[in-house]
Amino acid sequence: MGRRAKNKQGPPQPFVGLRDATAKHSGNATVQKTGKASAAKRKLGALDDTESITKGRAKKFKHEQPQKKNQSGSGITHENENEDSSDSESEHNALDKEFKATPLHSSKKDLFEAESSEGSSSHSEDLTDQFGHKVQTLDLSDSEDQASHDDDIQNETLSESSGSEDDIVTARNMEKRSGALDRQARREQEEDFEETMQSMQKDQEGSEMMDVDVDIEGFRLPTAAEREEESRNGGTDLATIQRRIRGCTRVLNRFSKLAEPGRSRSEYVSQIIADIAYNYGYNEFLTERLFQLFNVNEAIEFFEANETPRPVTIRANTLRTRRRDLAQALVNRGVNLEPIGKWSKEGLQVFESSVPIGATPEYLAGHYMLQAASSFLPVIALDPKPNERILDMASAPGGKTTYISAMMQNTGVVFANDATKARTKSLSANVHRLGCKNVIVCNYDGREFPKVLGGFDRVLLDAPCSGTGVISKDPSVKINKSERDFTLLSHLQKQLILCAIDSVDPKKASVVVYSTCSVMPEENEAVVAYALRKRSHVKIVPSGLEFGKEGLSNFRGKHFGDSLKLARRFYPHVHNMDGFFVAKLLVERRQKMETATEGSHPTELAGFIDDEHGELLDASRGALTFDAEEDARYMEAERRKRLKAKGYRVRPQKSVDTVV
Repeated sequence: MGRRAKNKQGPPQPFVGLRDATAKHSGNATVQKTGKASAAKRKLGALDDTESITKGRAKKFKHEQPQKKNQSGSGITHENENEDSSDSESEHNALDKEFKATPLHSSKKDLFEAESSEGSSSHSEDLTDQFGHKVQTLDLSDSEDQASHDDDIQNETLSESSGSEDDIVTARNMEKRSGALDRQARREQEEDFEETMQSMQKDQEGSEMMDVDVDIEGFRLPTAAEREEESRNGGTDLATIQRRIRGCTRVLNRFSKLAEPGRSRSEYVSQIIADIAYNYGYNEFLTERLFQLFNVNEAIEFFEANETPRPVTIRANTLRTRRRDLAQALVNRGVNLEPIGKWSKEGLQVFESSVPIGATPEYLAGHYMLQAASSFLPVIALDPKPNERILDMASAPGGKTTYISAMMQNTGVVFANDATKARTKSLSANVHRLGCKNVIVCNYDGREFPKVLGGFDRVLLDAPCSGTGVISKDPSVKINKSERDFTLLSHLQKQLILCAIDSVDPKKASVVVYSTCSVMPEENEAVVAYALRKRSHVKIVPSGLEFGKEGLSNFRGKHFGDSLKLARRFYPHVHNMDGFFVAKLLVERRQKMETATEGSHPTELAGFIDDEHGELLDASRGALTFDAEEDARYMEAERRKRLKAKGYRVRPQKSVDTVV
């Protein structure tokens, strides 16, 4: 070993001076009673961390030379002293930088692991011991109860050595920990929900069986004798009826698994029809006819929807204003509304209003018309153009007529006809209020119109019907309809649609739109199919309506033809509007029809059932033509009946002309 290395002085101990300075500062704080217990704890942690770092660095030099030497007797030259001093200063600066770079709040566990990685395993034991000793010997607290603070400091030190900083709840990390707990709770809820949904989806069949068993526990289909006894007693309570409806619905949906042994499906159907009629106030005939239109669940939804009124809708009159301006004016008056939908450019749906919606200045000025959303549909399907000649065969109270006039921009001419003279008063009033100058109001029976006036470009027939689509507006329909009513209405509608087809201009292709506020097939698809059979130059075309369900191509053994799928049906429980039916017919030129008839092409109606005679049509019979004699007899009978109703004396007909 050389002379310089042998006589080299060991590195100074910067920790001693730093600790003395810190202790001196802490002593002053203790005397002045201005320090806080939390500040003392932070200082304690910083000093312990610094001491551990310094001890680790100092132990590296112990194997070269003893830590303490007598500098006066070393015999070192001035040059060597400068070199030793520079080495000591560099080592001191390195330790100082490391001390400053080390956070004061670093845990002792991290420092211990860092020292262990350098290979000083013996120092790790001293470090652990030093923690305990230093905590007990340092006096940085200004509290009166010294023993209590010593215990607190020791507990805090032990907690720091057993975990990281995030494990200690402080004012700084409290919000972070709270947010983490909230996120964890939300994550657990989402996982629980997903697990529940997966379990329900996986065991759907078993769950449904369990639900059925719980819901209809104790449900038993009444026998015929029990039903008679219940009828004699005036029925049962509504709770029992509703529970029985739910039970029958579940059984009919899963009949093979839930039906009672020996009970047929027709028994359950008969029971649920009787219960629906009792619960909702229908007669059993109409209940059965409506029930047959849907499956079991949808039928219940239909009956429930009829108990709820439809939304209030208005139509902006584009002859006097724009929808945006009208909406703004009504909003300023306290009306809550929004556009009715993308399918209508004029409709607005009213949710609530602080003023009567039918008595505002805008209403009286003709800026809008109170009109059901379903009444927009036939006019949209008709698609009137400016300068055309149009007939509205049943126009009162004028919602569709004024809509047609607005779409024509007050050009051309619109003949607004209604068979009831009293209703033409409200029709005329609405026409004047909305500023329709191209409307002519007339009072004729629609079946006389081909003789009165013809040659129209478009004809709209909103035929009289049973009103089974507007039960929410007219609850009397529930009890005052019978089989005879449907038969008479269907016959009248067939006459009217033929007259509407004959009223168009025969020299060019024209459009006829047939609509009803009924959902019964005998008033809708059956009537259109009859017109297609009677007028071979007529065909059904797409209505242009973007929504709605397809028309029925067959119903309970009656085949109407696949082309009837182009018609559109609307239901209250599906579209949140009145039940409605719309079909658009294209009437081709008569010359083209005659040319097609002369050809050898078979009729498209081959294989269909004729509603009038119940016979199967054959292609060899060719196209069906208009039977003027048969229709004339019916029209004459109706004319005589109308004259009798007005009080006129009508001569009796001969037996040959009597309508059977």
